[in-house]
Amino acid sequence: MRAAELALRSFIQFPNASQAHATMGNFTRTATDFTADKLDIPDGFLKEFEPSLRENCDLLHCNTSKNEVFSSIYNHRRLVRLTLDLVSSTNPKRRALSTSLLEHLSPVVLLSELRPGLRYMCLTERVHGRPMRSFVMVVRVEGRVFEGCGHSKRLAKAQAAAAALQSIYNINLGPEKKVLGLQGCRTKNQLPQFFAESIFHLVREKYTELTDSCFSTSHSRHKVLAGIVMTRGFDLRSAQVVSLATGTKCLDSDNVSDHGGTLTDCHAEVVSRRALVRFLYAQLELLLCESADCEEQSIFIPNKGSGGSSGGGGGIFRLQDGVLFHMYVSSSPCGDARLNCPYETTAAYPSRRFHCHLRVKVDGGEGTLPITARRANQKWDGVAPGKLLVTKSCTDKMAKWSVVGLQGALLSHLVEPVYLHSLTVGTLSHTGHLGRAMARRLAPVKHLPFPYRRQQLLLSCLSGSDVRPAGKAPNVSVNWSCGDGGLEEISTSTGRRQDSRTPSRLCRRSMFSRWQRLQQQLSGAEPTSGTYSGSKIAAGRYQRAMQQFTGALQGGGLGTWLRKPPELGHFNVSV
Repeated sequence: MRAAELALRSFIQFPNASQAHATMGNFTRTATDFTADKLDIPDGFLKEFEPSLRENCDLLHCNTSKNEVFSSIYNHRRLVRLTLDLVSSTNPKRRALSTSLLEHLSPVVLLSELRPGLRYMCLTERVHGRPMRSFVMVVRVEGRVFEGCGHSKRLAKAQAAAAALQSIYNINLGPEKKVLGLQGCRTKNQLPQFFAESIFHLVREKYTELTDSCFSTSHSRHKVLAGIVMTRGFDLRSAQVVSLATGTKCLDSDNVSDHGGTLTDCHAEVVSRRALVRFLYAQLELLLCESADCEEQSIFIPNKGSGGSSGGGGGIFRLQDGVLFHMYVSSSPCGDARLNCPYETTAAYPSRRFHCHLRVKVDGGEGTLPITARRANQKWDGVAPGKLLVTKSCTDKMAKWSVVGLQGALLSHLVEPVYLHSLTVGTLSHTGHLGRAMARRLAPVKHLPFPYRRQQLLLSCLSGSDVRPAGKAPNVSVNWSCGDGGLEEISTSTGRRQDSRTPSRLCRRSMFSRWQRLQQQLSGAEPTSGTYSGSKIAAGRYQRAMQQFTGALQGGGLGTWLRKPPELGHFNVSV
C-alpha cells in the first residue's frame, strides 16, 4: 500500500510534491466545481510551499505562468490521481477534501483511471414477448467480478464500477450517488474481508486438525468443504467452529430408505447444517441437564415471551443475545447462484432463461435442473425403483434457511428460529449473484408469523480463494459437530456409515429420537407415538412461514417448491 501511495504521489507534477500534499490538508471543503478545467486557488493555498518552488523556478512571480501551471495540474486526470492519493491518507482533513472531490466524479471514469481498458459485459437477455425491465452489467477487476443492475446500461455500469471501487480500493462514493442508482445495498450487506478470511481459516484449520488424527486417506480428498463458525457478536476471540462437512453428491433413488436411516443429500452445505442441528440438540440437553457436572453454559436461555407453550412454534427457548453463526463454503452453492454467473456465456448456457428459478439436484450425481411445469405436476406414489427423488439445490435450501431458519420444523417446537448471519464463499463465487439468489428474489416473501423474518445475509468472497480440486468427486461425505469425538464418514451411494453400514448420527431417525427425549423431559409425560412427518406438520408457525416462502416464489414465476414423498417421514421411534 505504501509503494502504491508513493507511485500515485509521483504523478502530481509539483517539484516538491510532499509539501503540496501537506498544504492540501489545510484546504477547507467548499462547494467548488472540481470538474472545471480551471480552478480558482486561494492565495494562502501556496504559502507553505511557495519558497521551495521559488528555489526551483520563478514561475510563481508571474501570474500568467502560475495559471498555466495550475490549469494543467487540475485537469481531470491529475485530479483523479490527486484524489486517490488523498484517500490513502489517514489525515481527517485530507479525507474531507477527497470526499468533496469524489462526489463529482463518475465511478466508471474513476475506475478506468485506475484500471485502463476494462470491458463491461451485459448479462441481461431480452425474453421474447416481455419488455426489458433492467440491465445487469459486470466487469472483471483483478480477477474478481463485480455486478451492477439498473434501468439502463449506464446506470448498471456505474453500479458495477462503484462496487469494484468500494471492494478493492475502499472508495465509497457516498449517498450523493443515489441519483445514479447507487443505493449502496451491495456494500452494506457484505461481510468485512478480514472477518471472512478469519472464518475461512478457522474452518480449514479445524478440518486439518480432524483429518490429521485419522488414518483414512479418503478424508484428504474432497471437492467442497463447508463449515459453520459461532461467535459472540463480531469478536473473533470468541469464534468456535461448531460444524463442518464435505460432499457433492445425492443419494440414488434406489437406495433411499423409508425408515429415516439414510442421508439423502450429501452436499457439504446441507450436511454441515444438519451437523449444526446436532450441536443445537446438544446445547438444549446441556441447558436441561440437572447434574452438578454440567458447568458449561448453554447458548440457549428460557424464552420468557413464549408463554411456556411449544405447540405454536414460537419456541420455549431462544439463543443468548449476540450469538451469531457464520457459514463458509469452499465453492459457490449449486443451483442458481452458481449457474447464472458472469463466468458463463449465453451461447454456452441457453438455460439462462431460467434465471432465478428453483432447481433440483441431479439424481445420484452433480449438477441441477430447473423445476419445470412437467416436474411440478408429477404425482408421488412412494419411492419405487426408477422414481425420481426430488432434492432441492443448495442455493434454494439456503434461501429457505434465510426465512424459516436452520433449526428445522422439529426444533421449532422448542426454540425460536436460528439464522445464519453471514456466508463466505471460495471458488466460483460472486457476491452479486449470491445476493440475488439468497435475498433479492425473496423480496415478495412478506407477512411472516412472529418470530420468523427474512434474514439478510452478510456475503463475502475470499480475496485469494482455494482452487477447486480437479478430477472425480469422491463417493464419501464426512461430517463433524462440536462435541463429537471425530469425523463420521458417509457413503454417498448408500447414505449410511462407510464402515459399518449403520445409520448416520445425522439421519432423521436419530434427530427424531433426540427430539422426543427432549419433549419427554420438558413435559414429564410419556412420549407420544406420533410419526416424524406428523410432528413436523404440527409446528404451526414454521409451516405457515414455509407456506409464505413457497407461495411467494411460485407467485413470482420461479417454480413450485416440490417436497419429498411423504412416505419418507412415516416412521416413529421408541425412546
